[in-house]
Amino acid sequence: MTAEFRIALAGNPNSGKTTLFNALTGSRQHVGNYPGVTVEKKEGVYRLENTKINIVDLPGTYSLTAYSEEEVVARDFLIFEKPQVIVNIIDAANLERNLYLTTQFFELGIPVVIALNMIDAARDRGIEIKEDRLAEYLGVPVVPIIARTGFGTQKLMEETVRQAAKKKEWNSKPISYGEDIDSTLLDLEEKITSGNFLTDTYPGRWIAIKYLENDQQIKERGRKENAALSALLEKKVEAVSLHLRETMETYPEAMVADHRYGYIKGILQKGVISHKYDKDRLYTSDRIDKVLTNRFLGPLFMGLVLFALYTFTFNYSELPVSWLESLFGYLAQTAEHMLPDGHLKSLIVSGIIDGVGGVLGFVPLIMFMFFGIAILEDSGYLARVAFMLDRIFRIFGLNGSSVMAYILSGGIAGGCAVPGVMATRTLRSPKERMATLLTAPFMNCGAKLPVLALFIGAFFSENKAQYMFFFTILSWMVALVLAKLLRVTVLRGESTPFVLELPPYRFPTLKGLFIHTWEKTWQYIKKAGTVILGISIIIWAMMTYPGLPAKDKEKFVQQRQEVEVAYPAANVAGKMAIPEEEAAERSRMLAAIDRAEAQMALRNSAAGRVGIALESVSFLAGFDWRTNIALIGGVAAKEVILSTLGTAYSLGGDNQKESGSLGKTLAADPGWNPVKGLSVLLFISYYAPCFVTVVCISREAGSWKWGAFSMIFNTIFAFLLATLVFQVGSLFC
Repeated sequence: MTAEFRIALAGNPNSGKTTLFNALTGSRQHVGNYPGVTVEKKEGVYRLENTKINIVDLPGTYSLTAYSEEEVVARDFLIFEKPQVIVNIIDAANLERNLYLTTQFFELGIPVVIALNMIDAARDRGIEIKEDRLAEYLGVPVVPIIARTGFGTQKLMEETVRQAAKKKEWNSKPISYGEDIDSTLLDLEEKITSGNFLTDTYPGRWIAIKYLENDQQIKERGRKENAALSALLEKKVEAVSLHLRETMETYPEAMVADHRYGYIKGILQKGVISHKYDKDRLYTSDRIDKVLTNRFLGPLFMGLVLFALYTFTFNYSELPVSWLESLFGYLAQTAEHMLPDGHLKSLIVSGIIDGVGGVLGFVPLIMFMFFGIAILEDSGYLARVAFMLDRIFRIFGLNGSSVMAYILSGGIAGGCAVPGVMATRTLRSPKERMATLLTAPFMNCGAKLPVLALFIGAFFSENKAQYMFFFTILSWMVALVLAKLLRVTVLRGESTPFVLELPPYRFPTLKGLFIHTWEKTWQYIKKAGTVILGISIIIWAMMTYPGLPAKDKEKFVQQRQEVEVAYPAANVAGKMAIPEEEAAERSRMLAAIDRAEAQMALRNSAAGRVGIALESVSFLAGFDWRTNIALIGGVAAKEVILSTLGTAYSLGGDNQKESGSLGKTLAADPGWNPVKGLSVLLFISYYAPCFVTVVCISREAGSWKWGAFSMIFNTIFAFLLATLVFQVGSLFC
């Protein structure tokens, strides 16, 4: 008989929690969102003999006090979902700080198994931990592991199953917080218990602690449950708070934190931990940081790393990209020959193969970019980037907390604005948060990456890596300048301090790199096969219907008949073909008629009419009507720009298969040149965010007005910038 349990993984950021989750679940995992919020939710399955273990990877958090949405999500999951066991991942080299979260699990009463992670890194620092003593004093199992290599993970899961099988009741483990706090806690707990105040959901003592910690979420729930009793509890907390300020110049929440750390230190001083080396010694990561985070050498090295990333991406992805382009070209040609003329053939060739193929053709480039970024992230270097950029961000009214939001949005290229916008919830200042979430979409997200690659390859092919590096730096500069504009106008306010924990440098594992790369690449492929496919078909229909009026069709039929009369394919007897020169002229003239008919049909379509109408303004930036159609589609998703351009040039008669790819078609088109390419590229980089990002901005900001603001403000700015570049550039071309 197969047993089944549900457990949760929890721990501080950079404790190796996600590494352990990937090591345990591998490909047997899926990603979604917690109900009602946009925080990412990861679930996976681990099998141990006849036992199925459903694992939930909780957001990384330092505390269960609700200061951020991640902390609320982690806490609410534990309370409402009640997993049988929580596996608490602890960085062995930072035992004291990591155990702070553990004490809060004890207060909540949930059964805990401690995974003492990165014991190899701790030993390298001369730190020896007697896990048996630690387990004895904490009263919970402690299992040493190295999540990166898999050492100890099976033993950890065996112990977890044993604990889960016991089906322990949740029993809060009290910690003393000093006479003043303890007496107040007893008083509060008695009133909470006797009044059955939220006790159907939370332990009574835990509720009392949350009132002392001024936990706003619990207080709001308490006011809804019983306003009178909640007011009485708040009054008693205010009384002890006033007493502590007058006698000790401190607050209840500070006293609670101090005694938690005191409890931890008391355990560690009982022979649990020993240091072979001096605590002040510089370790390997510290010595590396003296160079890589140096005020002068650090930014230089960071620039070299980014340039190396782009060189690696373009150099090694060029061949597989060309293979995929050839594959989709072959599929289009095959469909051309096999299918009869008509709308079905047009839909399959122009709407699906040329549209979606233009997006999927860049999968190798996306994969190489994500692989490079995964190396930087898993090695610990991205945290250093945030640390170094804090000094620069302060000049623009932000701080280092905004850096990760920019990076997640595509600050190194290949991210997504949606998680970038969601990441701003960790910022404490509401105005810094708003300035960050409004400017994060200016980064080069994964959707913009193939568009950048297309235009750079078409018009600046000799220096691809250099131009990619330039557009990355430019996106940061634009975002920061506009953030400063917002911070001195509608979002005026002081900057807040920034504190960041730098994780030790680690060698990434191939398994971890492949999992991270595949997760993000698969999301890109899935989007192309669902959202992009659907939009491509809709846009194809808009570029196909209503079609040419009957009189115009008759005109083109007549022109073809005239050519066929002037250049018959064979003589009357059918024995002798026309001369080769005449045959070539006949083919050229018929092809010209086909292109003219396709152009007129496209211009007469619903999308064509919209694109032509916008030309009265867009000509200032050099955009023609076909470009306008693509840019409108890009509001839904930036990848649609590629599929729409592919469809437009296919339906418009300028068949890119003749020259091999859409990029070559644009480069050979007399209506395009490097100045126009640059203008279009700048507009695409900075105009309205995709629809999903706009929705996310509206949700995070709490109003649709900010979502509308981002669309209007970004588009106006992008158009003015594109117009300036095109008008000035045209003077020199």
